[in-house]
Amino acid sequence: MRRSAAPSQLLGNSAKKPRFIPPTRNNVMSLNDKSENLDPEAQITEVILNYYILLFLNNTCQNLQHIVSMNISQLWSHDSAEKPGFSVLCLIFASTAPVMTEVPGLQEEQNCLAKYFSVVWCKASKKKHKKWEGDAVLIVKGKSVTLKDPEGKDIGRGSGYKAKDLEDLGEGQTLMIGGKEIEVMGIILEEDFRSGKCFQSGVGGAEHVWTLPQGPLKPFSNPFRNVSKGNSKGNSLPGSQNCKPRHDPNAPDSLVMPRPSPQHQWMFNKHGLPVVDVVVDPYIVNHLRPHQREGITFLYECVMGMRVSSRFGAILADEMGLGKTLQCISLIWTLLRQGPYGCKPILKQTLIVTPGSLVKNWGKEFQKWLGNERIKVFLVDQDHKVEEFINSPLYSVLIISYEMLLRSLDQIQKTEFSLVICDEGHRLKNSSIKTTNALVSLPCEKKIILTATPVQNDPQEFYPLIEYVNPCNLGSLSPYKKEEIELGEQRAAELTRLTGLFILRRTQEVINKFLPPKKESIVFCRPTVLQLDLYRRLLCSQVVRSCLQGSLENSPHLICIGALKKLCNHPCLLFKAIKEKECDQQEKQNPYEGLLDIFSQEYSPSSFSETDSGKLIVLVQLLRAIHDLRPSERVVVVSNYTQTLNILQEVCKRYGYSYTRLDGSTPVSQRQQIVDSFNNKICPAFIFLLSSKAGGVGLNLVGASHLILYDIDWNPATDIQAMARVWRDGQRHTVHIYRLLTTGTIEEKIYQRQISKQGLSGAVVDFSKGSEHIRFSIEELRNLFILHEDSNCVTHDLLECTCMGRKDDQGASKKLPIQQDCQLPQTNMKSVSKKTISMSQLMQWKHFSVDHGNLPDHFLERIKENITFIFQSMTN
Repeated sequence: MRRSAAPSQLLGNSAKKPRFIPPTRNNVMSLNDKSENLDPEAQITEVILNYYILLFLNNTCQNLQHIVSMNISQLWSHDSAEKPGFSVLCLIFASTAPVMTEVPGLQEEQNCLAKYFSVVWCKASKKKHKKWEGDAVLIVKGKSVTLKDPEGKDIGRGSGYKAKDLEDLGEGQTLMIGGKEIEVMGIILEEDFRSGKCFQSGVGGAEHVWTLPQGPLKPFSNPFRNVSKGNSKGNSLPGSQNCKPRHDPNAPDSLVMPRPSPQHQWMFNKHGLPVVDVVVDPYIVNHLRPHQREGITFLYECVMGMRVSSRFGAILADEMGLGKTLQCISLIWTLLRQGPYGCKPILKQTLIVTPGSLVKNWGKEFQKWLGNERIKVFLVDQDHKVEEFINSPLYSVLIISYEMLLRSLDQIQKTEFSLVICDEGHRLKNSSIKTTNALVSLPCEKKIILTATPVQNDPQEFYPLIEYVNPCNLGSLSPYKKEEIELGEQRAAELTRLTGLFILRRTQEVINKFLPPKKESIVFCRPTVLQLDLYRRLLCSQVVRSCLQGSLENSPHLICIGALKKLCNHPCLLFKAIKEKECDQQEKQNPYEGLLDIFSQEYSPSSFSETDSGKLIVLVQLLRAIHDLRPSERVVVVSNYTQTLNILQEVCKRYGYSYTRLDGSTPVSQRQQIVDSFNNKICPAFIFLLSSKAGGVGLNLVGASHLILYDIDWNPATDIQAMARVWRDGQRHTVHIYRLLTTGTIEEKIYQRQISKQGLSGAVVDFSKGSEHIRFSIEELRNLFILHEDSNCVTHDLLECTCMGRKDDQGASKKLPIQQDCQLPQTNMKSVSKKTISMSQLMQWKHFSVDHGNLPDHFLERIKENITFIFQSMTN
């Protein structure tokens, strides 16, 4: 049968895998004839490979498998994947799979195990010369077979085959599966299938293998011969004597970028220019911390294509406050003036795309670290258009918001940018939105994404980010979608292996020693009587009952969730929603039915009382305590909703607190000015009212040392970003962060879901953290609409905490001192069904019940009569 027409065998199609070739074929043994043209290192590799082939011919399969498995990781670690002949070693290892079935005593076990084959398929026909339509993966188990396409979808199934026919299935043999005919091209190892490698068309294969040219090497030429003949004014060199580092690489504390490897020089230094050290400007290096020096080196290697062959993208996923902006500014300034080959600069113009509220902040950072003389930066806003940047030769950096990018896309596409940086790049998590498509359309290979939260809700959000910076690096998305549990961990490990070379993530632990102490408290607030009555009536509505029974298709369950969240913030928000829905009384399912009867007839949302909301009572008392005990310190109060900010603003007016506000209605051009004014020491404002949607990302609010998160969001990244506004570089006071939750309500359930999502993000970005207990059971999800009135803290109950403190505690009969981690006696544990969830970090926090002893926090001690429980963590 003719196999030359198989798609994976077409000449020049580097995106497909090579045809399986057994190690005993003559073309493998003929490698000795070709080794004369290889470099010494490659010749050594060929000798080792031939040695393994001889072992294969003379030793037993068991010995060969032991030797290959022992040495293959060593060869891989020495970049053997980029040497000629490495695929032969992989094929030798793969070819042992069918031989192993002949080992005595294992025949019965192999019969129930699955086997995997790489195949090509076409529609069944009697033609002699087949026209293969595509590649596929064949799974053989017992007497049944399954055919999957490169995206992991089932395209054929069959059963009832003879066991002997399937056992003897090998290369070149054909099989009929439904209306398709397949031909086996090779064997796939089980670990390759489970990790998803077999679905990556060409990834890590032909594109990453570096081979020497087939013809003779070029004769040596003087690299200084044509140096002075450059035709570019900016890059021309007056003479070979000027090809030296711009800064002294031997100076103390100098930051020198890695030199390109011989492979990199062969690929990118076609003119034989001298290799020169790239040294970061000492003016910036003097301000860099160790982790920032490491980050600059990482970004340099990525955009220069030194970490992944023919890939020039990077994702810097450091947590908030680690200086991602400074690292990028250092990289841009270095590459605008320097390069490893003949001192030729790598960058000409750089595009930085950022949220609208951070455009001026980027300009301010450039001015802070480089001044106005070294570099010219152009900021796009309502008064300064992209055309000015295009027509002026003075600017080398363009900073624009995502919204303005879409408006000016035609002009930007005509400009040649050497580097594109996307700040808060998790906006690109959806590959179908206009912003992502606009950035993909720009003809630029060097791309950097900056984000502290690369995965927010679902691991599939990670794929578009990687596909943008390094296209085709992961192949199809399908193998990395939600899989059965047994494959989840292995697919996540493979995802980490593929992306680990161009993703860098550090936590705030690397910078803690440079920052003042931080005290974070999760405060569980006691709900008021009015809130409890309204909550019970909502849960008894027909709409909520239908949700609990699983009838979610046509029920407004999201409206129910929103109503419960509004009630937790303040009942007046629910009252407004009821009034707005009065015109829709004809609806069959009304979640607000009967709620107006609970409110008094004189109730008015305009004249609300803080005593109607447990969280608002705590907030008012907490603000009074901070104002009395620390009158010189200021507070940031964060909410996700504009209506809630309106209530908080009215509270500030009632108690005479000076305030400033930033939300979605604040003009973008004024936001940076508001932030700078608040950070000024002479600013009279005591409170900064902040919308987490409009200003919770990237802003620097070190003028405040207290932050109160009034409500909670389903997306943990939203709250984490908001809380990071005050504890960052430039802060000089001890930072106090308070998260307010209503005890026993939906807010506790949302907080628990936040923790599970944070565990998911860590499992994808940093697989070493693992992903244990990152899922909730169905019963726990149904508990979303349950009010726990008899618990001081449902979250603490789920921890299954023994309330004995640390392991060195002597017993529970004695009253525990204040300093112990847990202040609850054992008898207070609720006899409810518990399940350990991903809250191991909370077990390391201090646990305080307000019913036992005094609180160590002076601010919380003054408000403890309105709270039920506290988790507290102290950093530094």
